[in-house]
Amino acid sequence: MLPLTETPTFNPLEAGYIENPYPHFAEMRNGQPVHLSMMDVWVLFDHDDVFRLLRDPTMSVMDAKIEVRDEERYAEMLEAAGGELEQDSSMLNTDPPDHTRLRRLVSKAFTPVAIQALRPRIQELVDVALDELGAAGAGDIVEQLAFPLPFDVISEMLGMPESDKDQIAAWSGTIVKSLDPMLALDSFTEIRAAADAMSAHIDEVILWKRKNPGNDLLTALIAAEEDGDRLTPGELRDQVSLLFIAGHETTVNLIGTGIYELLRHPEQAAIWRGDPEIDATAVDEMLRFVSPVQFSRRITLDDIDFQGTTVPKGMFVLAGLASSNRDPKKWGPTAEDLDVRRDGSGQHLAFGSGAHYCLGASLAKLEAAIAIGTFLRRFPDAAVSGDVEWNGRVNLRGLEYLPVTV
Repeated sequence: MLPLTETPTFNPLEAGYIENPYPHFAEMRNGQPVHLSMMDVWVLFDHDDVFRLLRDPTMSVMDAKIEVRDEERYAEMLEAAGGELEQDSSMLNTDPPDHTRLRRLVSKAFTPVAIQALRPRIQELVDVALDELGAAGAGDIVEQLAFPLPFDVISEMLGMPESDKDQIAAWSGTIVKSLDPMLALDSFTEIRAAADAMSAHIDEVILWKRKNPGNDLLTALIAAEEDGDRLTPGELRDQVSLLFIAGHETTVNLIGTGIYELLRHPEQAAIWRGDPEIDATAVDEMLRFVSPVQFSRRITLDDIDFQGTTVPKGMFVLAGLASSNRDPKKWGPTAEDLDVRRDGSGQHLAFGSGAHYCLGASLAKLEAAIAIGTFLRRFPDAAVSGDVEWNGRVNLRGLEYLPVTV
């Protein structure tokens, strides 16, 4: 442990943090792995602590369980948001037993057979995008591949109208800011407006779909039933919103940042390009290495101890997924290296762990394996052709712009 005067401080606003947060994580692991940040939020950086937090059934994900300590700040947030927000009933923000019930109903549409049935369509979408990129000889990977692919896949899965895609993408891009721990107060009004508009629109689509069922995920979610139990209209709407907001952005970051890192590590790109059999292992390594979701939040329902430090009841705790995925105590001396053949790469925490393990993990991995693998084999001479732009998000960290020549 560093002397008190040298104790590091977690500050994602530092210059260069977004471009490369990993040296900062290493400093925190070495100096203060259990840290009360300047945001009055606790942050865990060691793998074992993160793993324990994620799997602890006594933790909550519901904002209503927070004990407000800064009344003035809370009042400012409510004023900026236009009043109290309705509790989101998506799986991301629900505790057992409600979470268990929701997951049981929604998971019926995410079976391995259902996901693998999407492979031909995903490959078709990737091929079309890469045909256009190849014809031009250059382009932006994020705009032409990483962003549209997962959005098109989830839209088609749900059976959403083609004409709605641009508007839903715009709403989702605004709402996703709410998942960032460094959210500015002036963002609340914009996020609230987008969330209200998107919720109203999805409600309308659900009403239409009830009268016009199809062979799609939304119809399946409407019909999902177990022992007479079904999703309520509000629950149905919130699960659909979750698929668009959290599910889309994470896959964008995985594909975009994954391709960027492989172009920066040509020896690893060559290994993956030459061996399609390692697609699954390689995608898990990309998830470990780029961590498209950097943190996962929990709320303590009782005082809890981590490495001799007590985190009080009612506090936000951020599980440092990205830090845990580079922790040498878990991954050994090569923790900071990209190795697409790494043994045990699937033990990463990029999708969380425990009850809230990402339900869409298998879909994201399939999309990334097809998109990245096909890109590497189609364009062996691809290269980054200019300065990249990061999206500026602390949590859903990824690229906004990735120029390449092919």
